[in-house]
Amino acid sequence: QVQLVESGGGSVQPGGSLRLSCEASGRIFINDPMGWYRQAPGKQRELVGGITSNNYTYYTDSVKDRFTISRDNAKNTLVLQMDSLKPEDTAVYTCYAKVLGHEYWGRGTQVTVSS
Repeated sequence: QVQLVESGGGSVQPGGSLRLSCEASGRIFINDPMGWYRQAPGKQRELVGGITSNNYTYYTDSVKDRFTISRDNAKNTLVLQMDSLKPEDTAVYTCYAKVLGHEYWGRGTQVTVSS
């Protein structure tokens, strides 16, 4: 079993930054694929980006050059650094991990970008 707990959400003005963390526990290995999805009100869930088993990172086009995904292996944590935030980034951000063919999800954290 794997548990994922997100933290770091909140409210920020356009152009600001937030840092989300996803702490993993249980039967998860440091190089298991992980990533982030988001869902805005009235919209479908979309992939934000992820990190593969060989630490390759990928992002959806709308967040490239603004968001950065990284791992802190010492803390079993996946980090999403979000810069130059826009109102359209407002959503619930959820962490996921793929371990031995199974998908695990966190409960999500709210990010609101508004002036």
